[in-house]
Amino acid sequence: MTELKGALIGCGFFAVNQMHAWKDVDGAEIVAICDRDPARLKIVGDQFGIERRYSDAVALFADGGFDFVDIATTVQSHRALVETAAAHKVPAICQKPFAKTLGDAKAMVKACADAGIPLMVHENFRWQTPIQAVKSVLQSGRIGEPFWGRFSFRSGYDVFSGQPYLAEGERFIIEDLGIHTLDIARFILGDVTTLTARTKRVNPKIKGEDVATIMLDHQNGVTSIVDVSYATKLGTEPFPETLIEIDGTMGTIRLSQGYRLEVNSAEGTTVSDASPKLLSWASRPWHNIQESVLAIQQHWTDRLASGGETSTSGADNLKTFALVEAAYDSAAHGRTVDIGAMLR
Repeated sequence: MTELKGALIGCGFFAVNQMHAWKDVDGAEIVAICDRDPARLKIVGDQFGIERRYSDAVALFADGGFDFVDIATTVQSHRALVETAAAHKVPAICQKPFAKTLGDAKAMVKACADAGIPLMVHENFRWQTPIQAVKSVLQSGRIGEPFWGRFSFRSGYDVFSGQPYLAEGERFIIEDLGIHTLDIARFILGDVTTLTARTKRVNPKIKGEDVATIMLDHQNGVTSIVDVSYATKLGTEPFPETLIEIDGTMGTIRLSQGYRLEVNSAEGTTVSDASPKLLSWASRPWHNIQESVLAIQQHWTDRLASGGETSTSGADNLKTFALVEAAYDSAAHGRTVDIGAMLR
């Protein structure tokens, strides 16, 4: 397979994980990087041996010489960069949050569709080894038809030290973390018809919400709970694990702390280890997320080469983005929100 050449825009905190993963991806390499901060540009360029360095994305696209672009900037610049990629007919991966508003997200998806180029959102949590393991068990039919689920991410981990801007936004946990957990719920149990949410701010030093509880009604009749918190102090810190419970007509699935996967069915009870691989450049406890970055970037590379649609395409991610917007709307007004109406 001919190796695809990519450009990375944004050399911040999380982009370093993406650069490490691109080194391990089969069939692709990063040949150019772009960031407005010369210090970050130098650090990442020197660390990964990238000679082509740009402080301006317009100049990067003007020079070209790459097959896709990986946009790893903050949300404020996403629409402009995605639309620039579409104007140059360059396939794009965009970091989450995908856009500032659902309207912006729809415009970005349309721009790429009109240009005939693939657009994928870097929504990697569904690619974590334990999440894939839960999906595999459910698809096997061992627990029958699911009728209830819970997707939980409760932690007291200090995420603000590495990403201080998270404490400054009017929105926090649903937009930054809940988006992943909601996407996992969609991935495991299917699309959502209605949603009800409640939020709370426990930490007085931040502006946004740090606790959210969300009830989802799925199209197939399943009810699920998504609950996320960065204000939960536990004896053993579970960060960054998502814990899952699924009840089915013939059994149950429980993904508990420490990546313990228990399946109860008519065949009995089985317990297995769903731990992620510790990659050579990864570090605990981040290795779960770091491994999923490699998985989604390999998925993008394979689909770009074959012409197939990615599992987290821009069009698909609109459904996850709508859940985020619906959660904020529901929490603000104390009402249940129709997801279909938001997507129309």
